[in-house]
Amino acid sequence: MVNIVKLLRKKPNVFYEYFNLIARNIGLATDVFIRQIDDLCNCEDYSLQIKTVENMGDQYTHEVIAELNKAFVTPLEREDILGLTLQLDDVLDCLEVCSSHLFLYRITEPDDYMKLFARNIQICTQELIQAVEKLTQNKLQEMTRHTHKINDLENAADAILRDALEKLFADNKDAIEILKKKEIYTMMESFSDFCEDVADILEGIIMRNS
Repeated sequence: MVNIVKLLRKKPNVFYEYFNLIARNIGLATDVFIRQIDDLCNCEDYSLQIKTVENMGDQYTHEVIAELNKAFVTPLEREDILGLTLQLDDVLDCLEVCSSHLFLYRITEPDDYMKLFARNIQICTQELIQAVEKLTQNKLQEMTRHTHKINDLENAADAILRDALEKLFADNKDAIEILKKKEIYTMMESFSDFCEDVADILEGIIMRNS
């Protein structure tokens, strides 16, 4: 009987362990992405590094789903565990797409807007990691400070995108250059959108477990 109790207590924690691993994996990819923005001459190398990290993220996702399929007791609703896992995976996928397109489009010098987006991505990631940590520590009310910050960062990214596109269309005549930068800006802005989707799931968890 004691062994069963220990098993039931231990098994749900595997999901929290994976949440932290996945969030920190996003942090690792973000660190590489920031270095890529600062060193676009070696863009391909950084893209390959981020792809490797993204592959690890996919593996974590598969492992969470496997654990979910065989778990008898879970610390959260199964739908919340699956939704959070998949949404975190989308965050990492978005970053990998941003990174690969910097290389694909042969962007060799970051402009001021790319740097602003990169900083927004960096802060979003920090808030995301802290929010997930609060979840795994069962400090749900403390988590809201980070989810609200993510929402603010998403609004800030929207504003950056508006300014970036306005200047891009006003100052450039090269249609190909406009298309390339427009897509890069839009993809970089999307990172905060995916982070906000994670924040929405976390706030739903707060509502259902408070």
